[in-house]
Amino acid sequence: MPKGNYYIPEPSNEPVLAYGPGTDERAALKAAVKSARSEERDIPMYIGGEEVRTGNKVRLSPPYEHKHTLGHFHEGDASHVNMAIEAALAAKEQWENMAWEQRASIFLKAADLISGPYRAKINAATMLGQSKNAFQAEIDAACEFIDFLRFNASYMQEIYMDQPESSPGVWNRMEYRPLEGFVLAITPFNFTAIAGNLPASAALMGNTVVWKPAYSQIYSAQVIMEVFKEAGLPDGVINLIYVDGPIVGDIVFKHKDFAGLHFTGSTAVFQHLWKTIGANIETYRTYPRIVGETGGKDFVIAHKSANPEEVATGLIRGAFEFQGQKCSAASRAYIPDNIWPAVKEKMSADLKEIAMGSPEDFSNFVNAVIDKRAYDKITGFIDQAKSDGVEVLFGGNYDDSEGYFIEPTVLLVDDPKYTTMQEEIFGPVLTIYVYDADKFEETLTVLDETSPYALTGAVFSRDRYAAELATRKLRNAAGNFYINDKPTGAVVGQQPFGGARGSGTNDKAGSAMNLLRWVSARTIKETLVPPKSYRYPFLDEA
Repeated sequence: MPKGNYYIPEPSNEPVLAYGPGTDERAALKAAVKSARSEERDIPMYIGGEEVRTGNKVRLSPPYEHKHTLGHFHEGDASHVNMAIEAALAAKEQWENMAWEQRASIFLKAADLISGPYRAKINAATMLGQSKNAFQAEIDAACEFIDFLRFNASYMQEIYMDQPESSPGVWNRMEYRPLEGFVLAITPFNFTAIAGNLPASAALMGNTVVWKPAYSQIYSAQVIMEVFKEAGLPDGVINLIYVDGPIVGDIVFKHKDFAGLHFTGSTAVFQHLWKTIGANIETYRTYPRIVGETGGKDFVIAHKSANPEEVATGLIRGAFEFQGQKCSAASRAYIPDNIWPAVKEKMSADLKEIAMGSPEDFSNFVNAVIDKRAYDKITGFIDQAKSDGVEVLFGGNYDDSEGYFIEPTVLLVDDPKYTTMQEEIFGPVLTIYVYDADKFEETLTVLDETSPYALTGAVFSRDRYAAELATRKLRNAAGNFYINDKPTGAVVGQQPFGGARGSGTNDKAGSAMNLLRWVSARTIKETLVPPKSYRYPFLDEA
């Protein structure tokens, strides 16, 4: 077998296409959406080398159009969880022994497939299945996913190249082994890129994976598996199952070969899973790696020196892109009273222009929320705020007759500890508290102590001392912190993503830190000329 020191092509961030009128990408995406709408997909599970169909079909429809059927997926049961684990363990030895550059090639090919022939298809699936507009689908399903695949391959190379020093007569080496067992990936509905990256990052490092996506993301998850299979991913390396979460957990977390959890979802679920793993800790061959990115109550705070138009734009984009269904979405804001009238005026003008409806109509900035459960939760917060006498500045209306539509809603509160300033809503609801412009530092303290989360946050200020103060005082309030920008839109390789406190383990997807969690290092020391006597010089007589 040929050997050499191989170098991954230098990664760069995938250019984001504009989808403006008359562009080729716009025409291609519209054609892909039309094609996908014209068929009802029959979506199997992928276990080992088999497409598994159970006959227990669950209907999929666009969140913005209840009456349309996208297709059906085949729901599995406990037997399919066991099958997936067995397939992962059967594939493990050959996969982990494959040369690292061969593993890298598979995922680099997957990136090129998404950049090229699959771009319109995966974006269309994300638009239809997850109700994302064309631009939001592009930055997620295409660009971020491509970036994860390319940058992770480069990070893998960096990790393997990190080797210890050696002393005279000794050669020290570091081997980065895959984990001993299989990894469970549990992925959310809101980002196709996350759904692909969580199983792929662990697999890249030589692990085999059982992947359970959110049911509301299965439509685009199938496209991800199509890409992986065309890229040459061997059977059993990533096994995609559609099984209810408690059933999966009951089997996986009692299995001796469970080696790691890669999770994105709610804080409550993650904490439950952590407790379950802890309760079963004596069952496992090794201590499982637990990596989770969970909830957020992301903030924007403006200083009295901030530009009102910049603040208003940051709030609207940060709070209402993809209907606020981003773990990084701006959900609470602290605006000083000296600029509040101008911020309010700008927000009012912009919100009057924003159109809401189907993502198939490219003029719509806001689309539907993901499902009935989310709709009921979000509207419940709005109704409670109205009942409590909270001022609804903008929006506040909703309708689920055709799809799960909720207007971009802005609440104005007198109490900075009101419910919607503290609890995660995960929808198009922004709560604003107007503070005394001369009490910036005191407001920073209130902000820091209000929420259990610490995912993203932003400060707007033209005063560098104020920006520095906010950066320092809020150092533990956000894992991703932005100065004069909205708190969303982290880019792989530029702003590695993750938060602490109630927001997760902060293992920074989009960096080498995350990949290090999927290996178990072994130090190898080789003595070139071993000693032949036990005696040391100090034992000799003078």
